Amino acid sequence: MPEQLPPATSRRATPAADIATTVVVAAFIAVLGLFPGVYVGATGVPIVVQNAGPFLAGVLVGARRAVLAVVLLLALVAIGLPLLSGGRGGIAPFVGPSGGFLFGWILSALVAGLIAQAAARTRAPRLPMLLVAALAGLLVDYAVGIPWLAVQTGSWSTAFTGSLVFVPGDLAKVVIAALIASVVHRALPDRLVGARSR
Repeated sequence: MPEQLPPATSRRATPAADIATTVVVAAFIAVLGLFPGVYVGATGVPIVVQNAGPFLAGVLVGARRAVLAVVLLLALVAIGLPLLSGGRGGIAPFVGPSGGFLFGWILSALVAGLIAQAAARTRAPRLPMLLVAALAGLLVDYAVGIPWLAVQTGSWSTAFTGSLVFVPGDLAKVVIAALIASVVHRALPDRLVGARSR
C-alpha cells in the first residue's frame, strides 16, 4: 500500500498571524510618525514621511491586512494617542486641513494592496508593478486629500497648487517603497502578498 502524503498546508495566514501582522504594520506606520513634519506654504498640511506607510503596507502585506493596520492606527490616533507626525493625536487632525489625507490612507492601503496582489497572481514583473501599486496608492490619497483641503481653504486653486509642493518627495517615497517591497518579497515570498495566498 503506497504511503499516504500529509495534506498540503495552506498558505493562507492564520487569524493569529493576521492579527500580529496588522499590529506590527500599524506600529511601523506609527514609527514613521517619529519623523517631524515640515510645514511649507499656506495649506496647513505638513510634509511627512508617515504618508508612505499606507501604500508601503499595501505592497508588502496585501490590501486586507494593510487596511486593517491603517484603521487601527487611525482609531488609536482618534482616541488621543500622539501617533501622527509631530506627536499629533485626537480628533483635531481629522477635521483640520490634513484630515482628507488621513482618511485617504485607508484607500491608499487598499488600492496599493489590490494592485500588488493582482500583479502577484499574474506573475507580472515585480518591481514595475510594485511601483504602479505604490503610485496608485499615493494618487488615491491625493484624490481624497485635495478636495478636503479645498473645502478647508475655500479655494480649489490653493488646495491644488499648495499640494504640488508634496509631489517630488512623495514620488521619491513611491520609489523607495517599491524597492523595499521588492527586496522583502524576494526574501519572504510566502509571508507577504502572493499569487495564491490572497
